Amino acid sequence: MQTVQEIAQDIVRREGGYVNDPDDPGGPTNYGVTLHTLRRLGLDVTGDGEVSIADVKALSEAQAVDIFITHYLRAPRIDQLPELLQASVFDMHVNAGRNAIKILQRLLNSMGYDVAVDGRIGPHTIKFSYAACRDAPDHMADAYAIARRDYYYALADRRPASRKYARRRDGGKGGWIKRAEDFMSRHYHLSAADHRKRVSAWG
Repeated sequence: MQTVQEIAQDIVRREGGYVNDPDDPGGPTNYGVTLHTLRRLGLDVTGDGEVSIADVKALSEAQAVDIFITHYLRAPRIDQLPELLQASVFDMHVNAGRNAIKILQRLLNSMGYDVAVDGRIGPHTIKFSYAACRDAPDHMADAYAIARRDYYYALADRRPASRKYARRRDGGKGGWIKRAEDFMSRHYHLSAADHRKRVSAWG
């Protein structure tokens, strides 16, 4: 089982360095940490008295790892979920905020557990996550990862500007889809043909 530090370092590796993609609602981002996040946390990386794009660019990998562990794992209580789910929910929380938790809550509801879909990890979400992992230990991680993949496809269905994250220019799987499939068993990965069929309506 990976340590929290290793999971956070993997997230930093997936996110990459500084980007400012106009199609990304997150805006200027470095190692997955956005300008909005730095301002929300009041982190003046450069020490010049304001939080700006310069702070995003100056952010180190180590600082990003610390931000993720403190504010994206421990603060939302993801570290209190079953170990089986922590890495994937943590990774998704960095990528999609509270939607990561809502995906889990919807999945639990689909399995018959009565959980509010509010994007917050409370006693019921924790309790029923453990129950689900106990009842389906060989399937729960895969089920969450598949739900992640479905979320990405659905988001790209609704938002054409985001389709480049789900489908490469050559029609293959984009970064979002590969990221979700990193957390599921190989036999649940979509074939290239199935992926192309899924995104065929995008033109």
